[in-house]
Parts: sequence; C-alpha cells; structure tokens
Amino acid sequence: MKALYDVPAPAKLNLFLHITGRRADGYHLLQSAFMLIDWYDTLHFEQRADGLISREDLGAPLPEDDLTVRAARALQAASRTPYGAHISIDKRLPAQAGMGGGSSDAASCLLALNRLWGLNLPLSVLLPIGLKLGADVPFFLAGRNAWVEGIGEILTPINLPPARFVVVKPPQGLDTRLIFAAPDLKRDTETAILSGFAANSVAEADSDVFGFGKNDLQPVAQRLCPGVSQALEWLESQGLQGRMTGSGSAVFAQILHQAGRDGEQQALPETGSGKWQVRQCNNLDAHPLWGWAPSDNYR
Repeated sequence: MKALYDVPAPAKLNLFLHITGRRADGYHLLQSAFMLIDWYDTLHFEQRADGLISREDLGAPLPEDDLTVRAARALQAASRTPYGAHISIDKRLPAQAGMGGGSSDAASCLLALNRLWGLNLPLSVLLPIGLKLGADVPFFLAGRNAWVEGIGEILTPINLPPARFVVVKPPQGLDTRLIFAAPDLKRDTETAILSGFAANSVAEADSDVFGFGKNDLQPVAQRLCPGVSQALEWLESQGLQGRMTGSGSAVFAQILHQAGRDGEQQALPETGSGKWQVRQCNNLDAHPLWGWAPSDNYR
C-alpha cells in the first residue's frame, strides 16, 4: 500500500492586515504579509484503491466535511484519478485563531495527494483548486512568505529575517464572518506599497519589518472577544509588543534580545472557560513541502 506519513502543515502569522476597500460582491480587499512559523499539524495519507476518501482524527476532533476532506475530493474531481485516500490528522494548531490551520491542512493534503497519486500537477493547476477551498490555501501551496493582496489570492514572495515569536491563543475563538460583518470595521486603510515594507526587511532579527502596519480587525475582535485584550495585556506585562494575527483570536509578539523572559513559564489569566495556549515559534523561510509540486510560472 502506498503511503505518505508525517506530512507537516505549518501555521502562519499575519505581520499586519489592512482592509483597503470592498468589492461590489461584498468581498473585502486586503493587504497583508503572511509568515510561516514552526507550529504544525501532522497528516498521514494511505492510498485507497476503491476511490473513497476517509479521515481519522488523531488529535482534536474535526467537522465531518472539513477542508482536508474537501481538498481531497476536489483534487479527485480535477484529476479524475481512480484512487482514494485514508487521511489521519494529528490536529495541534488551534481553531479560530487566525493562524490558517484548516487552510494549511488543505494545502498539505493537495500537495501530498498530488504526489501519492502520481499526478504531478503543477502549482498553476493546484492554486485555483486551493482558492476555491479558501482564500489562505494558495499561500500555503505556494510555500513562501508572501505579500498578499486582493481577497488573498495575489501573492508576491518576500524574504524575511529569521526571528522568534511568542504566540498566545485565548480559550475563545473568533468567527471570521462576525468580524467582517461588523459595521465599525475599518475598511479604508490607505494602500501600502511593497517597496515600503521591503525597505524595513533587513537581514536582522530585530528588523522593523515585524512592526510594520497594524491589524484593522483587532479593534472589532477585542470588542467581540475579551480574551484578545487579555492576551495583549499579558504580552505587554512581559515587555512584549503584541498584535492579533489574521481574523482569529491568537496574538503574537516578536521576542527581542532584551526581552529575555520565557512566556511559556509565565502565569496567564484564569478565565474558567478553557485553556490558554502559549508557544514560542521560529519563522520559516519556506514551507517544509516547498517543491513538492512543479512551480512552473510561480517563483
């Protein structure tokens, strides 16, 4: 039986997230910088000859028709392969955190099954499949840190200096739809220029690039989820300047040399509503599966 085991699906952080407008169809136009970090889900794939797609949850339980299953079925339909797969997922990334966990799982699924099934489809074929699954999926497929525009589908690879971060996920999650539907969401941030961002991206761990811009979703998120404010206050108490990532409830801060405190050993607020997650992470230069699909016209 053909199989691929221990396939990683890394998280991402939004270094900033600006909403610059809104399309006629209601989709928001954004600018962001997506950065991969070394916090992973792990997936295992076994080929099935009967064409069925099945899934087993090794960690936190997932919805029956999650993005990974949908990704497998979408690739089946696009390639007309006769094969199926049994997918096992060790879910470690928190849900509704703004870290792209579900999208990353879907992208790793597409890349792994493209290899397991012997399809050898290039990124130019996989990217549109991924975009139909979710706006963040193409980023994880492309496999490089990126300047992101449009509704999340326009990607320009960027280089970032190596750095270390502390990520804090409150017990509560956030529903993306509630944030984007909020009437007080700022939707008119001035468009930034990639060269202005890149000018801060020098090859030093304490580069200003990690403090560029802001997250326009954060004020609404703090109103909807008190845990976001608590997490930011906790980071400040550790001498760290935090901000929210994406549209979820996780916040992060770069650990500078002078901070010198291990966030994993500090006490967090007692909320009585679940478990806080705190983790120190390094950023990644590229996705661990980068190169698993021919890059053709994407560089």
